[in-house]
Amino acid sequence: MAEADPNYQTRAELRRARQRAVDAAEQRDASQENTGQGKATGETAADAENMTEEPIISAIPAPRPQSEPAKQSASRPLAAKRDIEAFLLDDLAMPEDEKTAATETSPNGARPKAASAKSTPLQGEASPESAAPAPAGSAADALRSFQSSPARAVDDDRPTFLRDADHGDVPAQQGFRGFLNRIGFSLEPTGEERRDRQWRAQVGRRVSRPKTVSIVNGKGGANKTPTTVLLASVFGRNSSQSVLAWDNNGTRGTLGWRTTGDEHKSHVMNLLDDADELLGSKPTERSIDGYVHYQPSDRFSVLRTEPTLLAAEQSVASDDFDALHSVVSRYFQITFVDSGNDESAERWLRMIDHTDQLVIASTTVEEHAEAGALLLEALTNRGGRYAELARNAVVIVSEPSPSPKPGQLNRITRGFEHLARAVVAVPYDAHLVKGQIKFEALKPATKHAWLRAAAAVSDGIAN
Repeated sequence: MAEADPNYQTRAELRRARQRAVDAAEQRDASQENTGQGKATGETAADAENMTEEPIISAIPAPRPQSEPAKQSASRPLAAKRDIEAFLLDDLAMPEDEKTAATETSPNGARPKAASAKSTPLQGEASPESAAPAPAGSAADALRSFQSSPARAVDDDRPTFLRDADHGDVPAQQGFRGFLNRIGFSLEPTGEERRDRQWRAQVGRRVSRPKTVSIVNGKGGANKTPTTVLLASVFGRNSSQSVLAWDNNGTRGTLGWRTTGDEHKSHVMNLLDDADELLGSKPTERSIDGYVHYQPSDRFSVLRTEPTLLAAEQSVASDDFDALHSVVSRYFQITFVDSGNDESAERWLRMIDHTDQLVIASTTVEEHAEAGALLLEALTNRGGRYAELARNAVVIVSEPSPSPKPGQLNRITRGFEHLARAVVAVPYDAHLVKGQIKFEALKPATKHAWLRAAAAVSDGIAN
């Protein structure tokens, strides 16, 4: 910004001097119009000097060639006054070159038109803003300079400051590294922990419609019920969708024994009795709460059978299974069905018809593995959708003994590789031998294996 005139100590004195100059100019113009006498440029300047006691300080820029309408506009006193006042109200000191031109007059005696933000330069003439640099420190002139500056080209090759999720890992939370991080370190997770996180993300994917996962093996004791519970636990813990474990065993199924029970004693047959009513009403969470048993630690529900009833008292035909499946599909997005051992039963066959993902549960016991392999081969031979279920199946082989036979687990898992889409081995864990199953009570290696198994199942139902 230009310095103020040194003849004046304050801006207020400078403004008052400028105002007196404006008044003197108006009086001079009024005198010229009343007398109708044209005076020479030198005489006009002399009259102006005689009329004022102090030097005239004006905001009038140096004259430049104007068109005829512009000259007429500049000769009007009121228009000139407004232009000058507009500049004076800016409360900015005059540049030195404009002070020099303040007392100059045009050859015909008319004062030059004051420059304003609205004035437009003539064709082929540079605007005052572009001809001279803006006074330093002026916010308005800085804005005009920014707006008039040419746009800079955007560098498309500039690397982004944002990082992918892979580069912004959460520090390790498991094992020794997790312990060190809890006392102030910031160590990256191990490869195993990274895989666990990836599998949890896979399990957490939402399904497009209610999906049914059936856990099967025609041989008793093949680990079907623990497989059902642990798959439901992993999905319940890592998915935002509602999860159900359904006991479809008509001969004293033990799913209710291996899970926590609510205060009520409802089971599959109670739900079947009220199926029509539940299908005819608007579904709410409370509607189904009285029939299933919620597992608060693993966040899934259980539809159990009643082990004290004979098989004849809780027989489920094909139509009954359809009604039950319609009900649970209204309330749960993912249903894991723990099947019985009778592969010829109506409820078993109808379960296969509703299955989206088949899981073969087995142990390293040869009879269990052989029964599972025979089932896959039988479905493949039937062709069509049954063969597709077999090709897309997931086989989960659990080690049932704390002292396994050397190489037995590897031999069984490799034997299933050509029969199914994925095969997962699960190590022995004493927590799974008997009693209620809690995922949190498993050993780290067992948790890791069940996460991997659940991720493989998720790949078959995610789309």
